[in-house]
Amino acid sequence: MKRIGFVLGAFALLFAAAAGASAAAPPYRLAFTSFAPLGTNLFIADADGSNERPFGPGGGLDFDPSFSADGRWVIFSSARDGSIDIWRAHLDGSGLERLVEDRAYDAQATLSPNGRTLAFVSTRGGNADIWLMDMKTRAVRNLTRSAAGNFRPAWSPDGRWLAFSSDRDSTKPAFPKGDFVIRHSTEIYVVRPDGSGLERKTHEGEFAGSPAWSPDGKSLVFYTASIEQVAKLTGIRRLGGTTQLVTLELATGKRAVITAGEGEKFTPRWLHGSDVRIGYADAGKSGGIGFTTGPAGGRGIFRQPDWSHDGKRLVFQRDMEEKWPPHMPTPSPDPRFSLVRVGVFASYSPDGRQRVSNDQSGAALHNAIILMNADGTGSHPIFRDEKKNAMGPSWSHQGDRIAFSFGQFFQILLGPSLADIATIDTAGGNLTILTDGKANYALPSWSPEGQRIVYRRAGPNGNALEIIEVATRKQHVLVSGDAHFNQPAWSPNSERIAFMADVDGDYELYAIDSDGTHQARLTHSPGHDAHESWSPDGQWIAFTTGRGGFKDECPLRQGNPQAYGDIAVMRADGSDVQLLTDNAFEDGTPTWIP
Repeated sequence: MKRIGFVLGAFALLFAAAAGASAAAPPYRLAFTSFAPLGTNLFIADADGSNERPFGPGGGLDFDPSFSADGRWVIFSSARDGSIDIWRAHLDGSGLERLVEDRAYDAQATLSPNGRTLAFVSTRGGNADIWLMDMKTRAVRNLTRSAAGNFRPAWSPDGRWLAFSSDRDSTKPAFPKGDFVIRHSTEIYVVRPDGSGLERKTHEGEFAGSPAWSPDGKSLVFYTASIEQVAKLTGIRRLGGTTQLVTLELATGKRAVITAGEGEKFTPRWLHGSDVRIGYADAGKSGGIGFTTGPAGGRGIFRQPDWSHDGKRLVFQRDMEEKWPPHMPTPSPDPRFSLVRVGVFASYSPDGRQRVSNDQSGAALHNAIILMNADGTGSHPIFRDEKKNAMGPSWSHQGDRIAFSFGQFFQILLGPSLADIATIDTAGGNLTILTDGKANYALPSWSPEGQRIVYRRAGPNGNALEIIEVATRKQHVLVSGDAHFNQPAWSPNSERIAFMADVDGDYELYAIDSDGTHQARLTHSPGHDAHESWSPDGQWIAFTTGRGGFKDECPLRQGNPQAYGDIAVMRADGSDVQLLTDNAFEDGTPTWIP
C-alpha cells in the first residue's frame, strides 16, 4: 500500500526533564486494546522440531528469531525493554546483547553470511523500510527508502543481494467502498546492499512473501496466497486459509508450486546442503514443522522457524496464551502518558476504580459486558444475551448507568442486521432499549450531564450520527450524508463531539458541536484514523492511526484482521500529534483512565 512517510514526533520531548523529576505518576493515563500476542517465547530444538527447550530468559514478547551463519548467535526482536528492538544471544541464552535500539519498531532481522552487516525492518523513517547496520561501527542506513512497506529481508549466500517483500505495487484498493479493513498485496523484489539493481521478481497480484535463497543462490522460495485466502486466515474468527510454497529460478523466471492441499504454510527455508529439501511452518489446524521431502517434523505451534547453517538446530517462536482480557502496563515513549493494555472497548467509572469492556478479544465476536476492578481483578459479567452481541459499553459521567450497543454489527462481514442502543445499571439490571430497532445503532457516548447520548446510525435510511434524549427518547440527526459516520465521542466537559468519517475515501477524525455547528476536520493523514477518545480535561484526543501502514506481511498475523494501527494522541484541535505505540499489530479502542 503506497503511503506518505510520517515523522513519528518528539518521543523524547520531556525525557531530559523527567530524568531528574520525582517518580510521580504521569498526568494522563490511557488504556487500549491490542491484537498482539499476550506473550511470545523463543525455543531451540533439533532440526525436526523435537527435543525443544526454551531459549534464554523470556522477555515477555520475543519473536522473529534467526541464526547467524556461523551458528554462534540467535538474532531476535524483543519488547523486553520498552520499544521493540533487536537483540542477540548465544544458543544457551548467554551473551545477551541489544544490537539495535530506537523508539521505532525494529524487527525481522538477519545477519549477512560474513556476519558484518545486519538487515532489519524499521519504522524510524515513518514507515516500514529495510535498513542495514554495520556490525562494527553500528552505523545504520535506509536501504529501500520507499513510501510503501518493505518486509522480511533475506541475504543471498554470497551476500551480494537481498530479497524482500513489499506492498509498493499493491494491486488491491487501499480503501474498498464501505470497508474499514485496508487491503494490500505483496510481491518479491531483490536489491544489492548498496541500493542498486532493484528488481521486482513476481507479478502475480497476490500475496508473495517471506523469500529465502537456495544454497547455490540461483533460486528463491516463498509462500503465496490469494487475497481471498488471506482474508480468511487473518479474520478474527480464525477460519483458517490456504497458502502454497513456490520456487522461482532467477535466471529464467520459471516458477514451480512445490506444495499442495489445504492449510497454511509459511516461512520456507532451504536446508543447507540440499537442492530439494525445504522446511517450513505448517500453520494449519494441527500445526507443526513440514518438509517438502522426507518425513514431517514435530507437531504443535511453530512460528517463524529458522534452521542453523549446519542443519542440526531449529529456532522458532510460540505464542504463550494467557487470560483475557489482560491488564498489562505498557511502556510509553512520552512520560506525560502512561499506557495499560486491557480488553476491547474499555470504559472506566468516574472515580477510576472500576472498568467495563467487551469480554471477547474482538468486537465482531459474541460479546457480553464484563465489569472488573481497574487493575483487572474481580472480573465478572454484568450483562449477557444468548442471541445478541453486547458491544462498546460507555459508563455515564454520573456513574449510575452504562450504555452499550445491543444486536449484530459488522454488516459487511456478517450481513445486514439491526442493533439498538441500550442502558443498564452498574449491577447489570434495569435493561432499557432506547432506540426503535429499525437501523443499526451502535457505539454510544454520554453527554457530560448524562441526559443525552450520541451514537452512530447505519442502514437502509442512510448513515448518520444521532443524539437521543434519554428521558424522552427524542432523537435528532447531528450529521449525515454519503459517508460512513462512526465512533462518536462526546467531550466530558463541553458540547464538542469528535467522530470518524470516510468523507474523502479513508477515515479521518472530525469534531462538531452538539447543535451541528462548527464542524472541523482534525486529521489529514494516509491510512485510517479512528477510535477517538477525549481526555478527562478535554485537552487531548487519543485515537488509532494507520498512517504508518503495514509493518509486516499480514498473512503472518493470523486472527489480526487489521495488521496495522497504533495509538496516538493529539490536542483537541488536531495539533501536536504524538505516537505512543509502534508495532506490527492492531492497537485500538483507546480510553482515558480518570
